[in-house]
Amino acid sequence: MKSFWSIALASALAVVSSVASGAYPERPITFVVPFAAGGATDVLARQFAERMSRGAAQNIIVDNVPGAGGTIGAAKVAKSKPDGYTFLIGHVGYMAAAAGLYRELPYDPVKDFDAVARFPDTPLVLICDPGKPYTSDIGNLVKYARANPGRLTIANAGVGSSGHLIAALVASQLKLQVTHVPYKGNAPAYSDIMGGRVDCLFDQSNTAMPQVKSGKVRGVVTTAIERLPQMPGIPTIAETELPGFQAATWYGIFAPKGTPREAIQWAFDRFEEAMKDPDFAKKLVDAGYVMIPPAEQRPEALAAYTRRQVELWKKVIADAGIPRQ
Repeated sequence: MKSFWSIALASALAVVSSVASGAYPERPITFVVPFAAGGATDVLARQFAERMSRGAAQNIIVDNVPGAGGTIGAAKVAKSKPDGYTFLIGHVGYMAAAAGLYRELPYDPVKDFDAVARFPDTPLVLICDPGKPYTSDIGNLVKYARANPGRLTIANAGVGSSGHLIAALVASQLKLQVTHVPYKGNAPAYSDIMGGRVDCLFDQSNTAMPQVKSGKVRGVVTTAIERLPQMPGIPTIAETELPGFQAATWYGIFAPKGTPREAIQWAFDRFEEAMKDPDFAKKLVDAGYVMIPPAEQRPEALAAYTRRQVELWKKVIADAGIPRQ
């Protein structure tokens, strides 16, 4: 009877041989999205899956595995077979902040994954109730928060969400005491902003843009380093209160640790081809995404960026006093 190790070695060699022989991919590839269908991460993943599948021998399909702030889906990929057929659509929440939010994380964002490619960034927009005088601009908002510690309410889509983390980072750097109000998603948060029950919300630019243009909410500042061309009338935090400040929701493609390099290169090549498509790139920019330099999209750059982000958010979470779960 063959030993466990001989079987495992034969299996690993078969995977490498399949990829190296040029037969890869022999079946559809899966992008695991650890959030429910229809959300910002899911929409972005499906856009890339569709574009990266064009001309490929196999399609890329999206599998939604929501739960526990994205950590369930991330853990599933971390423990999956590293054969080049399962990839994770990573997000700042479960690939960086989770290391500081959870006492026991079922995976290591750095050690359990191989980085593949970094998507365009999504800056955030500070959305506020237009009916309150202190939300007219960032200056008045900061004055109100300093004069009324803890009175300014900032909604978020849940503890550990991008909106929660960015709000904590901004409040920390501005030395403000605010009250974070978690919701189950941004939709109910928007309803309460429009109803005057909470003051503000940091939302991603791609989903904030139509809300601002509707006139029902006010866009006060963005976290981009430069004004967004889609919303040129909204200043940045960098040009108003925090020079040099820049923050965004970031995404990337990750594979289980030990995935054959040829499979990672295949996925990156498909990604790079998509990013070089001017029509696809314009579609992303028009939707509110911000392009990053090609060198920062590469696997090694994403790996280094992930390591830095893990340490950054550990500090932000500790400094903000966000309790570990």
